[in-house]
Amino acid sequence: MSQTVVLKVGMSCEGCVGAVKRVLTKMEGVEEFNVDIKEQKVTVKGNVQPEAVLQTVSKTGKKTQFWEDEAPKTAEVEAGATAPPPAEAAEAKVPDVAAAP
Repeated sequence: MSQTVVLKVGMSCEGCVGAVKRVLTKMEGVEEFNVDIKEQKVTVKGNVQPEAVLQTVSKTGKKTQFWEDEAPKTAEVEAGATAPPPAEAAEAKVPDVAAAP
């Protein structure tokens, strides 16, 4: 069954584009693909599994994720960035409390 997989891939030059094209050309089941460096977008059509396409493109060493996952990953990063300061603050309070008695 043919399906379309859309990825966001961190590409900064034509060498990056070439690497992505090279791995997709070798991938079994790929019927066609489009690599858009300006949009950082790779669209793959064919009899392929989304996870397999993600894994294959990731082999280029470029940051790769599903196009739809962009917003949730950003939210996770923001949540992760917010979490460490309270933990550091808690660690800072522990020595103060221990030193007080």
